[in-house]
Amino acid sequence: MAQAIKLYYDFLSPPSRALWLALKLCKTPFEDCPVALRKREQLTDEYKKINRLQKVPALVDGDFQLSESVAMIRYLSDKNQLSEQLYPKGLQARARVDECMEWQHINVRVPCGTYFIKGWLLPVNGLAAKPKPEVAEKLLKDVESSLGALEHLWMKEEFLVGNKLTVADLLGASEIEQLKLCQYNVNERQFPKVAKWLQRVRDAAQPYHDVAYEFVQKKSKQPVRAKL
Repeated sequence: MAQAIKLYYDFLSPPSRALWLALKLCKTPFEDCPVALRKREQLTDEYKKINRLQKVPALVDGDFQLSESVAMIRYLSDKNQLSEQLYPKGLQARARVDECMEWQHINVRVPCGTYFIKGWLLPVNGLAAKPKPEVAEKLLKDVESSLGALEHLWMKEEFLVGNKLTVADLLGASEIEQLKLCQYNVNERQFPKVAKWLQRVRDAAQPYHDVAYEFVQKKSKQPVRAKL
């Protein structure tokens, strides 16, 4: 019997949540290998042997290791360990999902991740002060510019690529949902299509969505000054 793949992840990491959800939704057997970012376990010498970039997620399949989430998606798909719905095999259908993933890596992940790191992660760990009002305003403007692009360029159907959930939705939604830790929720009046899409992603990713987002939901209800 083939050995199950190993997924090294932390639910504090948006790509980790997306990969974990994809595997769960596809009923793909895998070994859970949590890596506690808040304890800096990703910086240990032991973990460096697994992922030389010392980030999460990481995928291990026997003696083969991968350290980037999109590469993991393509690898798992080629091994028939992801469903064709989540990541199509057809040339043009797959290209559409790839197009969306490539776009949002810069246009969603970067602004949302920057706002999250400077607005929550560093302050909550005592590594930096909360951003000054003018800095916070610029960070938020970048986020909302990103949400505006999603609203007007991509929200043409039920999901980002067609009318069914794909890995592009899992990755993009994960970056935006992370902002709840900064006490930021998508404004339904300002971005109605994005807000409805996020809810569709939540519903389509059940019964596993709430497990993956338990940490975010719990910590988002605590003051920013609280420790991890």
